[in-house]
Amino acid sequence: MKHKKTVALVVLAVTFIVIYTQITLFVIPPIGALPEGKIVVITRLNKTEFIDSPDAMCERIQGGVSLLCRGMVMGAVVNKATILARLPYSSWLYSISTGGKSYDR
Repeated sequence: MKHKKTVALVVLAVTFIVIYTQITLFVIPPIGALPEGKIVVITRLNKTEFIDSPDAMCERIQGGVSLLCRGMVMGAVVNKATILARLPYSSWLYSISTGGKSYDR
């Protein structure tokens, strides 16, 4: 019985590690083109983190957020990554991706 629990814990740990390193929860905030926002579960790209957003990527890449940067990041991510699922928007996940910062639409 103890052996089965150990194996189950190891399998669970490996599963979490694979998900954390291979998947991104990409949080698209409500903006003009997408007023309700979305979370897109995608395969990890080299510049994305586990929980990420266009605003967080713009902040990391260019030190600020603009409509042009948001659009370019969203377009690049959608074209390069494989979309695994689409989920409803979560402001909590968005704030995690930006480190608690929020930006104007």
